[in-house]
Amino acid sequence: MSQNQQKLVGKLALETEFGPFLGDTRIRLLEAIDTHGSISQAAKAVPLSYKAAWDAVDAMNNLADEALVVRSTGGRHGGGTLLTDYGRKIIALYRAVEQEYQGALDRLAGHMAEISEGDVRQFQSLLRRLSVRTSARNQFVGKIVGLRDGGVDFEVRIALDESTELVAIITRESSENLELALGKEICALVKASSLMLLTEGAGRITARNQLWGEISHIHDGPVNAEVTLTLPGGKTLTAVVTHGSIESLELVPGKKACAFFKASSVILAATA
Repeated sequence: MSQNQQKLVGKLALETEFGPFLGDTRIRLLEAIDTHGSISQAAKAVPLSYKAAWDAVDAMNNLADEALVVRSTGGRHGGGTLLTDYGRKIIALYRAVEQEYQGALDRLAGHMAEISEGDVRQFQSLLRRLSVRTSARNQFVGKIVGLRDGGVDFEVRIALDESTELVAIITRESSENLELALGKEICALVKASSLMLLTEGAGRITARNQLWGEISHIHDGPVNAEVTLTLPGGKTLTAVVTHGSIESLELVPGKKACAFFKASSVILAATA
């Protein structure tokens, strides 16, 4: 292929420091939800597995300032999945930026002959260093609303929305490294295996974080299952529990349950 025939084609992705937030696949999923009003039909249209579609929706809702997708109940057809006005605005903004992005790639392709091989390798190395991922299933962004100095450690209260707070316990050194302050935006990570569930009528527990919500879906696996709770403000939490626990607690979609975990199980991260 001659130099003047080369064309750069890329996929736009919006990344957080813990992995992807928006990309082509997730945007197409949102568009399909808006078209079909059903997560199962939208997943088939993308295509994605039903579980992967729900995982993507939960991740986007947890990291966004407002819910992009909501579940509706009742009605003639028994409810469905709806895209919010905020979700439509995100799609429109993404598509607009995508168009500008492709235009920039087209202009770059016109100057490829002027770019040295060394410059390309250096740029690739920079991208790899900036790419950070985490295995934590539950990832949230919130603002610090409380800091208590315990001498050796710090108690940090984080508001995820108007109705949901998390509490983390970290060392003084970590607090200084993260430069924590009231009002600062912070990322909170909680592994699914750190969460335990209980239902109404259970005994008292001492865990600092006790978040009540409604079970929105259960994904069965060969040994364990993922149980996702939708909290009052629309955020979701996912716990990994055994099939025995699901049976003993009689966990089913629509049932009220509490996800509880220690403050020491919350990992905090701040942007540079």
